[in-house]
Amino acid sequence: MATIKLRHSSASQLFKRLSSYASDHPLYKALKEFGRLIKTQFILTYYDDLELRQRIEKQLNKVELSNRFTKAVFFTNNQEFQDGSLEEQEIATACNVLIQNAIVLWNALFLSQQLSNTRTSEEQHEMEEQHEMLGAITSGSLLTWQHVNLQGEFDFRQVAANEQPFDMGRILALNLP
Repeated sequence: MATIKLRHSSASQLFKRLSSYASDHPLYKALKEFGRLIKTQFILTYYDDLELRQRIEKQLNKVELSNRFTKAVFFTNNQEFQDGSLEEQEIATACNVLIQNAIVLWNALFLSQQLSNTRTSEEQHEMEEQHEMLGAITSGSLLTWQHVNLQGEFDFRQVAANEQPFDMGRILALNLP
């Protein structure tokens, strides 16, 4: 550990050398026990620190939400590729990511437009409380898709007659906490 800290050796060099040792080598055993000490210290800190537990839970919830979002967009065949070449699978994966990004962008623009239409910070706060989706923009999570038709046909050749473009000037001028 000292050679890594003093930059006499890199971690990759150390692990390459350790992997060539037998599992009963004293240095291997010492590093394994050292790792257990660090793990034990973290577990005790985790158990004792409510704020740390809450931060970790919040991050885990974001990861779980992201996984559910991916499954919702790629819903066929139990989220598995049934056939196709590697290139076709890469194209399908890229399309999946494009669809997810389009949903997140639309959410950001829509929510920003809604918030920019408010006149006071009190109206903004009230709107955020009334609409779960609107509260997402200030919390930083735009991974919501309940309002999107994921299982249908879409015709993008014609613009809807009642569709209003986003007012990018107002959106960019929006000042959020």
